[in-house]
Amino acid sequence: MRRPRQSWAGLWNISFGFFGIQVGFALQNANMSRIFQSLGTSLDDLPALWVAAPLTGLLVQPVIGHLSDRTWLGRLGRRRPYFLAGAVLAAIALLLMPESPGLLMAALLLWLLDASLNVSMEPFRAFVGDMLDKDQHAAGYAVQTAFIGAGAVFGSIFPWLLEQAGVSNVVSGGGIPDTVRYAFWFGGAALFLAVLWTVLTTREYSPAEMARFDGDAVDAEDQARVTQALARRPLGGSLAWIAAGALVIAGVALLGLEKELYLLGALLVAYGVASIVAIRRARGGQAADMLGHIVGDFGGMPVLMKRLAVAQFFSWSALFIMWINTTPIVAGAFYGAPDARSPLYQAAANWVDVLFATYNGIAAVAALTLLPLLARWMGQARTHIVGLLCGAAGFASFFVVRDPHWLLASEIGIGIAWASILAMPYAILASSLPQRKLGIYMGLFNVFVVVPQLLVATVMGSITKHLFPHAPIWTLAFAAAALLIAAVAMTRVERARVA
Repeated sequence: MRRPRQSWAGLWNISFGFFGIQVGFALQNANMSRIFQSLGTSLDDLPALWVAAPLTGLLVQPVIGHLSDRTWLGRLGRRRPYFLAGAVLAAIALLLMPESPGLLMAALLLWLLDASLNVSMEPFRAFVGDMLDKDQHAAGYAVQTAFIGAGAVFGSIFPWLLEQAGVSNVVSGGGIPDTVRYAFWFGGAALFLAVLWTVLTTREYSPAEMARFDGDAVDAEDQARVTQALARRPLGGSLAWIAAGALVIAGVALLGLEKELYLLGALLVAYGVASIVAIRRARGGQAADMLGHIVGDFGGMPVLMKRLAVAQFFSWSALFIMWINTTPIVAGAFYGAPDARSPLYQAAANWVDVLFATYNGIAAVAALTLLPLLARWMGQARTHIVGLLCGAAGFASFFVVRDPHWLLASEIGIGIAWASILAMPYAILASSLPQRKLGIYMGLFNVFVVVPQLLVATVMGSITKHLFPHAPIWTLAFAAAALLIAAVAMTRVERARVA
């Protein structure tokens, strides 16, 4: 049995909440480095303060995916309870962030904000798959990407618009300017209201309806399959994860690397230990619980998902390099103002808001126009390759441009890549994965969004400090190279789909 076809109004209602979520993400991405530097941190310490964001996504999304696959709260539904709870908490974090008295409070609020946004965001990815039949998946994720782009435009450009309206963009003696303060307050309200729109205007299919569409939900047969697969899994793989984590921890101590890498080593060890626990429980005859499903489904990902994960890893490495470093790059290399206390630095930071709004606006337009045309002509995988190559060219152009206004042209390529990264992988996955476990698989796929961010936030800090401490623009060379590698990785996804 097929799902009813959604009209454009239906597609709008399903994804409009993502507009608000992305307002929050855009304010975070474009302004957190600015807030941290305005509160007194140095360029070298920025990656460490950003570690909280990807870490919360890594921990939250698989758990929320697993839970939302199994939730049904009557009229509130399956995914919508998570939209709403995350939106309330994220709005609170946005309202409090500009009032941070120091770095510790700002870092804690960044953790709360990112965790809350992830609680809302992960079920939204699965929500499209729940509500749409396969022939509408590409359209559904395109509309979602358009709202992501539109929300990011509003979130990114709002401080600049406030400055044009006469709101103060400088605080005497340093601190968070009123342009950022009011933008965060506006963003909190916009996030909550947009998510509330989706909650109130959509009706989720009941478990009985989902069973008619896709067969039984997460049933006893699936439970048995995961448990049996775990019981057969050798412990050697789990020990290898623990050994890898121990090597990372030892390398930090012996080579004097950034201490944030201890976190990466601890995560590797923790996953190895969790695998051992899940395997031993399965061998002891215990049915797979949430831990067992997360470990079992991560190790049992379909081949196409594994290949797509490689491209996702390098794509998001490039994006996180951009989000952390664009403000200090533009301020230092194009405005000659590396000091966050100077008015010229704050002007550069507002121009970064415009640049981020530009690439997000390009993404919104490309998602509804260019990408669907290319996907029909050459397929989704090849379309993604083209998008990634456009992004690599955009990052490379930073080394050619001299006038910061011409960076708007660079953002065109980056915007096309961003649209493709947000739409194509999820459209490919939603059409290839079992619908009854779409939430947990989407959450596990987020591992390949989060792990590269952790690596960038730790390793890139060491690279910047030792190789070009006063020229962070060279980090964009790494970003361009990462997108090129992602494009090459997508050729294997294309072959997997053909096969």
